[in-house]
Amino acid sequence: MVREILIWPDPVLKQKAKPVAKVDDSTRTLVKDMFETMYSAEGVGLAAPQIGVLQRVIVLDTTHSQPELKPIAMINPEIIAMEGDTTYNEGCLSIPGEAADVDRAAVVTVKFLDPDGQEQTLRCDGLLSIAVQHETDHLNGTVFVDHISSLKREFIRKRMKRLKTSREREVSAPASP
Repeated sequence: MVREILIWPDPVLKQKAKPVAKVDDSTRTLVKDMFETMYSAEGVGLAAPQIGVLQRVIVLDTTHSQPELKPIAMINPEIIAMEGDTTYNEGCLSIPGEAADVDRAAVVTVKFLDPDGQEQTLRCDGLLSIAVQHETDHLNGTVFVDHISSLKREFIRKRMKRLKTSREREVSAPASP
């Protein structure tokens, strides 16, 4: 089921997500819904808080730029090692139409549970490394604009508030006869 993606500065996006205590059918349903939502929005990653669920779950699909990889779901991801530096022009499904350069580690190693509840460790580089860091930030109540200048962040905040107001008007407008 495709779910609604929250738009920043929605206060839920500033909250820390809670660890998943047990991977079960409800977790797998959440993962399925997150993939459907991410693909519907044409994204490469999505964190559960972006759909209003404060659980430590992310989904990623960087196969368009890294065809050797597969789509992946990470439950309770924890970055355990970082190497090198890179800058990447990031966007976000919760901040549509905006992008900014963000400094990140070039390579990360992440430990997580898969949808079967099995512990996995993965070394990530390229876009997958960026996406893991970006989505893990969401789990900690951080969005990519928290990494940029306050002036640029305020310009983006104003545009997002206008977008939200515009969307609310569309929803509340009476249907045409």
